[in-house]
Amino acid sequence: MPADILRHIEAQTQTIIDLQRDLVAIPALGPLNGGPGEKDKTIFLKTYLKQMGFADVQELRAPDPAVPCGYRPSLVAVVPGRNTAKTLWVISHTDIVPPGDLTLWNSDPYALVHNDDIIIGRGVEDNHQGIVTSLLVAKALLDQNITPPMNFGVLLVADEETGSKFGLDYVVKHHAELFGPEDLFVVPDFGEPTSEMVEIAEKSMFWLKVVVEGKQCHASTPQVGINSLVAAAALILKIPQLHQIFDRRDPMFDPPFSTFQPTKKEANVENINTLPGRDVFYIDCRVMPGYDLDEVMARIRGFGEEVEREHGVHISYEFIQREQAAPATPADSEVVTRLMRRVREVYGVEPKLKGIGGGTVAAYLRRAGHRAVVWSTLMHNAHQPNERSSLSNTIKDAKVVASMLYD
Repeated sequence: MPADILRHIEAQTQTIIDLQRDLVAIPALGPLNGGPGEKDKTIFLKTYLKQMGFADVQELRAPDPAVPCGYRPSLVAVVPGRNTAKTLWVISHTDIVPPGDLTLWNSDPYALVHNDDIIIGRGVEDNHQGIVTSLLVAKALLDQNITPPMNFGVLLVADEETGSKFGLDYVVKHHAELFGPEDLFVVPDFGEPTSEMVEIAEKSMFWLKVVVEGKQCHASTPQVGINSLVAAAALILKIPQLHQIFDRRDPMFDPPFSTFQPTKKEANVENINTLPGRDVFYIDCRVMPGYDLDEVMARIRGFGEEVEREHGVHISYEFIQREQAAPATPADSEVVTRLMRRVREVYGVEPKLKGIGGGTVAAYLRRAGHRAVVWSTLMHNAHQPNERSSLSNTIKDAKVVASMLYD
């Protein structure tokens, strides 16, 4: 491992601050989050990558009529290595989530705040830190004209926050030629402050929209209507029974069991003295590997049929997102052993193999037969007000990734 690469990365604190400031100032919200997509941020990053010295920057456009430009862009750039048949990929996402309640922020979410080792702004952790980590490694190689033992690939994808249909899912399905059988994949989109967590498995998951339809009427004459809110509440109270039905446990996961949680509730009637005739709520389900999601859904429908009989309502369902668990990355695979060895060296900790509740883009790679790990050193405040990231952790993460190129 050339020491010049690590020294170069260690000297890039101002580069991180400047790049994060630019990224924070360009919100990339998908249409489901009320935004126009990732086009503007991708334009900036494409120019940035070319100025860094990448000989070729590919833009992959997934058609999406829901955004003004009609597509969701992802970027691919590679530093060629001596072994051009093998690539170490770092895959990050360009989209972010909305800032939420602005009164909970101490500053403008889209204006970077720098305080010693900490930077604050929407997206600085999720997933700008991953983007910057990959670019620090590429910059060290390009600035010093170093040819690594294998290719180093940077992939910046769209649409991670709302399902990845127009992001890595699209890239894997329509541009499979990018990836070779020997390639290694690191996804810096989840991790612990201690750097110890190496994610190699995910739960199945789905988000379910539930629509309960009764009959609206005046609240003073409930006998002539059917209260959809009462029926929706009855179904919500049945959902916890799923924990007893699908009770498999595995200590590799945290929590080590399936979770079934009613979450979002849409507004129904506007006034107090009207009995609602339609209610809509959502359920977030994270299901242990080994269970078929169709079986889980059948149980929910069974609960719904009981409520329909008891309350005289009609209930319908819609999957907002649905992902059956992908095969786990083997613990002895090359990408896992390389990463764990370098985490030990850089951070001085003993990494632990873990599974999570589902939702990272690594699942699309694993379904396609690729070996992927999810790892980063994060402060665990993604999607929260005053989202923050550590400059020193970004530098150390980049040193881990750069070291993985050398064995």
